[in-house]
Amino acid sequence: MDGLFSALQQGRAGLAAKADALIDDLLGEQGRARIAALQGPHEGPDPFGFDPRVARYAAVAARAICQGYFRSEVFGVENVPAGRVMLISNHSGQLPLDGLAIGTALLFDAERPRFVRSMVEKWTATLPFVSTFFPRVGQIVGVPENCIRLLEADEAVLVFPEGARGIAKTFEHRYKLTDFGLGFMRIALAARAPIVPTAVIGAEEQYISIANFERLGKLLGMPALPILPQLLLPGGFLPLPTRYRVHFGQPLWFEGDPDDEDSVIEEKVAVVRSTIQSMVNRGLKTRTGIFT
Repeated sequence: MDGLFSALQQGRAGLAAKADALIDDLLGEQGRARIAALQGPHEGPDPFGFDPRVARYAAVAARAICQGYFRSEVFGVENVPAGRVMLISNHSGQLPLDGLAIGTALLFDAERPRFVRSMVEKWTATLPFVSTFFPRVGQIVGVPENCIRLLEADEAVLVFPEGARGIAKTFEHRYKLTDFGLGFMRIALAARAPIVPTAVIGAEEQYISIANFERLGKLLGMPALPILPQLLLPGGFLPLPTRYRVHFGQPLWFEGDPDDEDSVIEEKVAVVRSTIQSMVNRGLKTRTGIFT
């Protein structure tokens, strides 16, 4: 029995070594160097479950999706400062691939690579596999305490203030930002973190949603239930190969009491929202086409 167990262990180690070699080949020399540069502060899983080894595998898939399938272009990544920072972005596309594009940009396009810690909806923690996988690759349930702790550790935190309302937008409302929540601004003030406005162009057309049965979705435990006619077509479950363009704006700094009245916080949030909407509008005007 001991011999069988030992053989199984050796076989598992051999498969792991082959997998690591394959990942090294796919990452290439530059990719390996970028991942290695991030191993220092996270030798093993951190208190939130983030595991650089798992993230290393995920980085290969992320780059293939964003740089290969969506052919992402990245603008202004040099605007993201070192140290603690909040990335605030528009949200869309039915699936959170816009977050993947932002994270990939910071990992593979920035002069100094870094992993982005994304705030995700609480309901994701109830999903099989997702509830385990998301923390391993840096996704964190979006509660203020988690976000503040990460910022105090000088991490880059990605927040989508539109939440589920943004990701479930129908096609007729594409690129029109919904109302922003106020929580991210209170967190930025509490952590004294700069905000980098971020705009993603291209995700709005990857799935064509014609309606959203929100009430039925809530009954099913989902934040939204979009109607996507393309799912009826062969291969329609795949997002359309739109071209992503990720724009990072100049950092915005805000001062004030995080416990101020909503009316005071709303004024600051309006500045961020209008900045991102302007970036989206400019991005739409400068792109040559949805797929080019």
